[in-house]
Amino acid sequence: MSRSGYTDDNEDPLALGRWRQAVKKATQGKRGQALLSELIEALDAMDVKRLQPGSFKTVDGEFCALGVLGAKRGLQMSDLGDEDDCDPAQVGLRFGIAPAMAAEIMYLNDDYFVDEWKCVNIEFCGPVRPHGPDYGSHVKNVRVPNADHPYERWKKMRQWATEQLVTRMKGCKFG
Repeated sequence: MSRSGYTDDNEDPLALGRWRQAVKKATQGKRGQALLSELIEALDAMDVKRLQPGSFKTVDGEFCALGVLGAKRGLQMSDLGDEDDCDPAQVGLRFGIAPAMAAEIMYLNDDYFVDEWKCVNIEFCGPVRPHGPDYGSHVKNVRVPNADHPYERWKKMRQWATEQLVTRMKGCKFG
């Protein structure tokens, strides 16, 4: 299980729908929108655009998305836990947002967007094994470490936060 507390064993579609609605309401509410704006500013202000999964701040001084914002605000984050014992309700309380939004941001940062591995096609020369599944093919798809995953994670989290911002027109009856 990750910091977000999300699991794959949700057998109740209604509970999942209620949870997704809680995330949507928290993200579109005033506190959520304020946090997203501040998060985008904090991400843009980073000298090195890299985000790490699993903890708010690593021993090397790198942050996750909420960790960047917490560092900007000067929040104490070491007591919030790490990958094994993080409580989204406590994180939400510390950052002033709903637990559903805190869990969603941690999930997106840690598990959803970027894989630490990527698939690449390699071409090799020489004879190919006869009667094998790849007979006649000199191209093979292999998994290699993705050295760019911290930057890709930063880019995806900033894009997600930007997409969640709701533009409201002043004086609009429905905004």
